[in-house]
Amino acid sequence: MTDTERELLLKTWTLPPSDSEDQRAENACRVITKAVRNSPQLAKWDIEVFIQGSYKNNTNVRLDSDVDVCVCLKDTITTDYDFAPGRSDATQGIVPATYAYPQFKNDLQQALISAFGSTNVKRGNKAFNVKENSYRVTADVVPCLEHRRYSAGGGYVTGTSLWPDNGYGWIHNFPAQHYANGVGKNKDTSGFFKDTVRIMKNLRNKMDEAGVPEAKPIASFFNECLVWNTPSAYLSLSTWNATVRGTLGHLWDHLETDAKCGDWGQVSEMLYLFRGTYSRARARDWVYAAWIWLEFK
Repeated sequence: MTDTERELLLKTWTLPPSDSEDQRAENACRVITKAVRNSPQLAKWDIEVFIQGSYKNNTNVRLDSDVDVCVCLKDTITTDYDFAPGRSDATQGIVPATYAYPQFKNDLQQALISAFGSTNVKRGNKAFNVKENSYRVTADVVPCLEHRRYSAGGGYVTGTSLWPDNGYGWIHNFPAQHYANGVGKNKDTSGFFKDTVRIMKNLRNKMDEAGVPEAKPIASFFNECLVWNTPSAYLSLSTWNATVRGTLGHLWDHLETDAKCGDWGQVSEMLYLFRGTYSRARARDWVYAAWIWLEFK
């Protein structure tokens, strides 16, 4: 493709979903909140329901619009004292919970089925999928506990934790920190950060539709984290061709070895990007395939 054709394509990919899609996402959160409040088992607990993920972060793309809704139980918590030597649940006055995560997840399942019907609710390893209708988008409903990462001074940063059905262990996330950092970088780049994230997500989706195997393992969250680790200078260039070329070039260079990117963080900067399930090698393979697919020289 020519530079002009590519520029127009990339510009199109910066566009967020329509206002009607945003409204249907808000509707999904609203009816899920109502389902929780109407549950006799859940109503007596301190539970916060909120949108997280790409919808909350304003990095979602058109026609890829499932909304992540977190249902967070705040009466039962998980704790992390790795950065707080000498502190423990005992020193912080934290006692064993009376309402355990498995029961909470089962109660949430029943609440969703009561609200939407068993044919519209599917239990997954980490979340419940609630089917869309004309009023709401498809929702992935994630049952979480409040997670606290303590510091040496006794304060803590709040995140979320979930235990998948396969029993592989607690998974922690920090959605509030992710959101705040994304807003900050977007401001620093005059809005180009989130536009570039949408371009990269659309690029991955189009490549996957075209059967490019390197695109398959690049999840939306992973993609956003890769752009997060791209310096702002590359995200504020004069054309979208230059921005995407610079972003891919930076990623190609720094994904070469663990020494160059082993300390990269997720957008929250509370967790490392490549010290878990995400693969540096797969990311680099995708970056190379994306360069070829876009016909950069």
